Amino acid sequence: MLLLHGAGGSAHSFRRLIPPLSQHHHVVALDLPGHGFSQLGARHRSTLDGMAQDIVALCMREGWVPRTIVGHSAGAAVALRLVQPDLTPPDQIPMVIGLNAALGEFPGLAGIVFPIMAKALAAVPFTASLFSGASGNPKRIEALIRSTGSTLDAEGLELYRRLVADRAHVDGTLLMMAQWKLAPLLRTLPDHKGPVRFVVGEQDATVSPTVSLTTAKSMPDARVTNLPDLGHLAHEEDPVTVANLILGFANAAQNATPT
Repeated sequence: MLLLHGAGGSAHSFRRLIPPLSQHHHVVALDLPGHGFSQLGARHRSTLDGMAQDIVALCMREGWVPRTIVGHSAGAAVALRLVQPDLTPPDQIPMVIGLNAALGEFPGLAGIVFPIMAKALAAVPFTASLFSGASGNPKRIEALIRSTGSTLDAEGLELYRRLVADRAHVDGTLLMMAQWKLAPLLRTLPDHKGPVRFVVGEQDATVSPTVSLTTAKSMPDARVTNLPDLGHLAHEEDPVTVANLILGFANAAQNATPT
């Protein structure tokens, strides 16, 4: 089971999911390229395609063949890109589970302005240093997490504070934002082969809960499970509930697979 975090996060966000999941699966949680403790191989490879290709290369080198890929936020887009025909053989497509999946383009003017801003920030020297220094303030981190619709304990807030205070991590996040293009992936989803399950925190203030519902309607084998009281970081707020859902989805898919 492969776990992929979202933009600006790291594998630490799965820290409370890994113990229950690992009782039933070999679990691998990665830091996306340029995030957390993963170095960025090349600055132009922060694209969706580049990240997916690099993760496939890593899995092949390590001998990992995921049966289930769990992606949070932008990590769900990476997961769906990983299982496209050019990267995964049709007879080996794993289940994809998206946690508050970020699969919608920014509407209207924001779709033009935000990418331009991200590209400008990523291109300016010292931007990451300035941002990481200013955002490492505990109160700012608490406000940032609260703005996602989630509430974390002191440990969770401190881990995000350390992450955001890291210049290399912020630089990698800015590059990912600047190079992110979802349209080619979204066009392929109606023809997606393999089961997809979306888990949505209804209090998510970062990605509209309607995104997963709309996406699921366009796919041949996709379903949505709603969690009424949780936000964008639902898997950190209530890891027991989310872990049980993941295990249930994975077990059902395995039992449905012909032997």
